[in-house]
Amino acid sequence: MLSADEIFFRYIHSQTISSMIVKTYGSALQSVSAISIVIEVNVSPKGTRLSIVGLPGSSVKESEDRIESAIHNIGYFFPRFRTIVNMAPANIRKEGAAYDLPIAIGLLAASEQIISDYLNHYTLMGELSLDGTLLPIKGALPMTIQAKKDGFKGIILPIQNAKEAAMVEGINVYGAFHLKEVIDFYNNPTTLSPTNSDISNIFSQQTAYDLDFNEVKGQYSVKRGLEIAAAGGHNILLIGPPGAGKTMLAKRFPTILPPMTLPEALETTKIYSVAGKLDGDLITKRPFRSPHHTISDIALVGGGIHPQPGEISLAHNGVLFLDELPEFQRAVLEVMRQPIEERKVTISRANYTADFPAAFMLIASSNPCPCGYFNHPERSCSCGPGMVQRYMRKISGPLMDRIDLHIEVTPVSHHELTGLSTSESSNKIRERVIAARNIQKQRFIRHKGIYNNAQMHSSLLKKTAHLDTGCADLLKKAMQTLHLSARAYDRILKVSRTIADLAKSENIQSDHIAEAIHFRSLDRENYWI
Repeated sequence: MLSADEIFFRYIHSQTISSMIVKTYGSALQSVSAISIVIEVNVSPKGTRLSIVGLPGSSVKESEDRIESAIHNIGYFFPRFRTIVNMAPANIRKEGAAYDLPIAIGLLAASEQIISDYLNHYTLMGELSLDGTLLPIKGALPMTIQAKKDGFKGIILPIQNAKEAAMVEGINVYGAFHLKEVIDFYNNPTTLSPTNSDISNIFSQQTAYDLDFNEVKGQYSVKRGLEIAAAGGHNILLIGPPGAGKTMLAKRFPTILPPMTLPEALETTKIYSVAGKLDGDLITKRPFRSPHHTISDIALVGGGIHPQPGEISLAHNGVLFLDELPEFQRAVLEVMRQPIEERKVTISRANYTADFPAAFMLIASSNPCPCGYFNHPERSCSCGPGMVQRYMRKISGPLMDRIDLHIEVTPVSHHELTGLSTSESSNKIRERVIAARNIQKQRFIRHKGIYNNAQMHSSLLKKTAHLDTGCADLLKKAMQTLHLSARAYDRILKVSRTIADLAKSENIQSDHIAEAIHFRSLDRENYWI
């Protein structure tokens, strides 16, 4: 702590301060990216009021009291002069308490309590507690990426965010525990050491999954459908009675998906960073999100007053599992239709538009009726006339059209459940999936943004899904019999192309078409799908 003489000297000095403008640098989040913000601080001896301008949010306006307490608690003076804090560009709204740190450093520098030549070299962000302790913030990863793009020498963040930010190579990341450490750093940059992170080594050490498909007894047809879905990136609906294994199978689905690439891992990690759900480590496993059926539409697709990513964005590059699909509010499900097609969600506000990535695979499950035992081989259904149809009609036709594979899950027999035979492991299934994905990777190498069969648009589908006369006739008959839509026709072709890739067949054969039709041929009169 400072002595009484030092405090008195600083007080006398502050009364004779001349007008001075200082700039520090922060960052503002826009969807899953960031933009650099200039914080200009002008302290003038003519007046006593502090003003924060540049479209600050309420939490930014409240920063004065937090900053004043933090500055006093470390022995410095909060300048009680005419002070203007301008946050540029002024057309971008600044939200959150993360601007506490750059504003505090700007105030101290403008009042000549910090004399440093390094203010222009670093971006800094952090929330201040009343005693000056730095609290963690959201979005450290995209902020660091932007700081590197803008040519800053480094970024200063709360120590809790340093590991996350250090994933960005080519920029120094300094983690600080307290405001006093940041002040000392500007006076002497050797007081803090940069945080290092070997991202390639972290990514290479992907841990194995705790679940495996060899734990699932029977269900060979269902597992075949899941393998096809994983190989082509297709959406799935599992329909079956309670206890048939729908959730068990869905939870094991990520174990047969190809490992994440480093760009995918960074992109997914950035979303979790913006959402404040990152524990500091790179996300190396494909996400598996399973929201409850009481979820709101904003929580599912994203949005709010200050738009945040929803569950479909948190499932980016992974799996979104909607258990008991008919129990979700219909309005909630309907807002998901466009993101399924576009693989992103756009949140529009009066002054700006935010795009959140949403390239997820959808797995939905449903009981066949309210009681759950319609078409059960051993138990009778207690639902009255028309209840099955009304239950399934909770899911709209347009949404069902966007689900490629409709798979019926039947109960496992006692013989299969207690048998000693072992099922195929996830590793073996994943090897076939990866081989099929590699074929698709070569197929779409000249088509930006398309990586699997499910992402093909109509013109590309025509080029890659050639049908001979027998295949065309078979598909035509299925369209007429099942009353399928044009979108369903395209979905069957895409699934057929995936089945051919798994079989390493250059052309789609009639048995590939037949299997694809099988996975969309649940009885419409009974299930209404």
